[in-house]
Amino acid sequence: MEFKASIIDVAKSISGKIRLTLEFDGNLADLEKYLKKELRITLKRWREKRSPDANAYCWALIGQIANVTRLSKQEVYMDMLRDYGQSMVVPVLSDVDVSGFFKYYEMQGHRYHHGAHYTDYIVYKGSSEYDTYEMSVLIDGVIHEAEQLGIPTITPREAERLLERWAA
Repeated sequence: MEFKASIIDVAKSISGKIRLTLEFDGNLADLEKYLKKELRITLKRWREKRSPDANAYCWALIGQIANVTRLSKQEVYMDMLRDYGQSMVVPVLSDVDVSGFFKYYEMQGHRYHHGAHYTDYIVYKGSSEYDTYEMSVLIDGVIHEAEQLGIPTITPREAERLLERWAA
């Protein structure tokens, strides 16, 4: 079960345990089955998920860019991740094959550290894992690239409406 909630109160009980009060919209009956049960709880800041419409539009433009540039969609997608996506550098022992660990990556270089050889990889987060803001940056970049190639795109207002649907 996943839901959007706000922490209303935090207190320490007489036993020294923390008591957390949450507030959210929902059905009380759906939650009663969890009373007095041990639960696995993860607290994360709420971020809206991306819109399927926005993702479809992004991939449609990537397809058009691929046609104009005569590259594959995957090559264009990787270029877009490289230029507008989220990434981090990850050092890995050089004898490890990272292909089973990372989907989108490229080697950055090698180094020797504390007696071991490492390869640094730039690892790109796939757009399916993006939050609203990250996806908006990617789509803005894809739109910019498409416009540079003379590919018709939606207006800035239409793009804004598309991104607003993520928050709905």
